[in-house]
Amino acid sequence: MPRGIVVFVRYVDWINKYVGRFAMYLIFVMLGVLLYSSIAKTFFAPPLWTLETAQFTMAAYYLLGGAYSMQTQSHVRMDLFYGSWSPRRKATMDVMTILLLILYLIFLLYGGLSSLEYAVKYGEESYSAWAPPMAPIKAIMCFGIFLMLLQAIATFFKDLAAALGRPAP
Repeated sequence: MPRGIVVFVRYVDWINKYVGRFAMYLIFVMLGVLLYSSIAKTFFAPPLWTLETAQFTMAAYYLLGGAYSMQTQSHVRMDLFYGSWSPRRKATMDVMTILLLILYLIFLLYGGLSSLEYAVKYGEESYSAWAPPMAPIKAIMCFGIFLMLLQAIATFFKDLAAALGRPAP
């Protein structure tokens, strides 16, 4: 593989490793918010912000952790035939299917950026009693999709190298 591709793959893997590890701890933030919500509902007046904050934290958790999950191959796969294939044949199939994922992520990112632009331009708020602004979570969504797109491209290059019988970058 050309040196530029090797550097790209290593850099993307490094970024997604640290963002993904950060995202893993968001589950504890969400649990803390939900625990506070339960205690507050039992003993005090129920706060308006806890449920939506937990939902936004969960969204950030899976959006920022998706690329790391792809990098570590810890996502769920359904394989009827795939498991019995040789590593080279798996890589060949992955090269073909990841191109569809990259196309999907490009459209998803385009829609996310459009939605973020709308949220910023018009000051979009949630339709709840708390009514938090939607721009921050939409920015996190776009960032997570962008990281997933970069990881999909990096994975494409790794799979392409494996399909050609060369060492992965």
